[in-house]
Amino acid sequence: MAKRLETFLEHLEQADNQADLQDRAQDLQGILRVDHVVYHWVSTTGEQYGCGTYDPVWVQKYVQKDYLRVDPVVLGCYQRFHPVDWKRLDWSSKSARAFRREAMDHGVGNQGFSIPIRGPKGQFALFTVSHSCDDAAWATFTDAYRRDLILIAHGFNQKALEFEGVAHRGPKKALSPREVDAMTLLAVGYSRAQVAQSLAISEHTLRVYIESARFKLGAMNTTHAVARAMSQGHIVV
Repeated sequence: MAKRLETFLEHLEQADNQADLQDRAQDLQGILRVDHVVYHWVSTTGEQYGCGTYDPVWVQKYVQKDYLRVDPVVLGCYQRFHPVDWKRLDWSSKSARAFRREAMDHGVGNQGFSIPIRGPKGQFALFTVSHSCDDAAWATFTDAYRRDLILIAHGFNQKALEFEGVAHRGPKKALSPREVDAMTLLAVGYSRAQVAQSLAISEHTLRVYIESARFKLGAMNTTHAVARAMSQGHIVV
């Protein structure tokens, strides 16, 4: 599985347009054997953009009924910076329960795991995987793939920013894909050992990536490099 996910990330980096992102979402659905994979961008003006494997009828209904305003996943993740299991969100209101029933009727699944992402100029996005299974099976899945999903989420978002012409407005010395991966995981709080494990590389190789990124960013240390990578739009968390 680790090799398949590494190959998937390589294919994701080669995506050239939104149609490619749609194909990658479908690929990942098959690799992870989940019901759905969705990337959902919401602009500061409320405009929506995304790709994924939800039933097109549900996507159309979601937009037409403006469910963005009542969706507990969007509302809950907008207040958070870390991955969220749907069971931890507030589904207590009548509108939230009705929304959930309708979503499940369209095959969304009873379990979900969403990763909130924030980028330049107020960009907010969500990367979600959902499935139909019991709590124990879902806990096993999320424990096993949490780190991979964070990395993949930021891969989708980086591509979306590129397609919107946002990602390349920073300095000329662009970070390599592996340097971006390393900086992103450090930014969300992973230790060096955890980053190395997530990227399937040695800590020595990781140090090479970090030092290269630090040099390109003109940073004094790793913390400074992460801060500059975020402020200059190289990474989003």
